[in-house]
Amino acid sequence: MTLKLRPYKPCDADAIIRWIRDEDMLRMWSADRFGSYPITADDINHKYCDLNGDCAEPDNFYPFTAMDESGRAAGHLILRYTDPGRTTIRFGFIIVDDEMRGRGFGKQLLELAAQYAFGIFGARRITLGVFEHNVPAYRCYRAAGFRETGETRTCRISGQERRIIEMARER
Repeated sequence: MTLKLRPYKPCDADAIIRWIRDEDMLRMWSADRFGSYPITADDINHKYCDLNGDCAEPDNFYPFTAMDESGRAAGHLILRYTDPGRTTIRFGFIIVDDEMRGRGFGKQLLELAAQYAFGIFGARRITLGVFEHNVPAYRCYRAAGFRETGETRTCRISGQERRIIEMARER
């Protein structure tokens, strides 16, 4: 099955909240950028549409949804620049429909987004962070060409310190 990437629409939030099955998944997906669990479609749309994804710059938040061949939402992620020269894109809020996990759709989503970042946005580098304990996501990112940068950071999620491994892919 082939995925296609398109700009996020508010109706996509319904699919995303179905994929977030528990609080731990919410925290790993959003790195605690949302308040309490469970979140609603309105919570996502408020952050994306009303708050510009918490980005201060007006043209720096690009949410996308991956659609399968039947037109059903299959995955989601956001892109944003992280440098003033607009050469580095950060991927975030990466999620794939749990019914499709383990079949290469995450890698396909990342490949499509990389084509967009490099080809349309003109990025020279893409970065992302993955929680150390999220081994399936780490393996997916490696399969999509991302490599550890050697940088790590920690954040407190649900009262626990969680280590985040920084990864990057060059053009």
